[in-house]
Amino acid sequence: MTMHYLIHLANYSDGVLYLMVVILTVALAVIIDRSWYLRRTLLQGNSLVERLGTCHEATRAQLSSLAATAPDLPEAVLLDVAARHMGVTQSEQLANRLDEATLRLAPALDRRLWILDTTVTLAPLLGLFGTIVGMFHAFSVLSAPGHAPTAVTGGIADALVATASGLFVAMTGLLAFNALNNKVRVILHQLDLVKTMLLNRLDGAPVLLSGPAQVANHSPVACQTAVVK
Repeated sequence: MTMHYLIHLANYSDGVLYLMVVILTVALAVIIDRSWYLRRTLLQGNSLVERLGTCHEATRAQLSSLAATAPDLPEAVLLDVAARHMGVTQSEQLANRLDEATLRLAPALDRRLWILDTTVTLAPLLGLFGTIVGMFHAFSVLSAPGHAPTAVTGGIADALVATASGLFVAMTGLLAFNALNNKVRVILHQLDLVKTMLLNRLDGAPVLLSGPAQVANHSPVACQTAVVK
């Protein structure tokens, strides 16, 4: 398949295949960007959850230290919220604040995934439109005197390339969209787990009505705060 033939196919669909290439390029850019971000967030989030699990109890300094090891993680926001309200907020109120932080973080996790969702729907329709346009060109041969039947069948075959291209782009987008959505769901589960772990480790801590939180007299088990690479 030569470049000249590919240009012929694109022109046969009145430029629809050119637009299909643009859509595929944008979709691949989104897939690469979101895959890298979500995979990194998931792996480092798992490590942070494991380090938080080593704390039988938590102090403000420990939570701040854990948050500082991975400031770009969504879990770090929850740790920061817990550290700031530790000792001055009731357990139920702290849970509400953690829920609020999670809701604020959620849109950043599935950012630009709507592009893949749109691609899955738009690409087949655009491919079908290109095929219909190609059919017009194919059957217009019949109006010319002395037309050859092979010209019509060959034109129909060329027109169907647009539909095939649309289906290929849609299938690529669908597989990636489902895979990335699953990663987002797992990260949201991580955030719920971190919230529960924080509430469990802060349960029973003294709550002051005013003034800074005081550190308990007993010494809780220190958390591991090694930075994950």
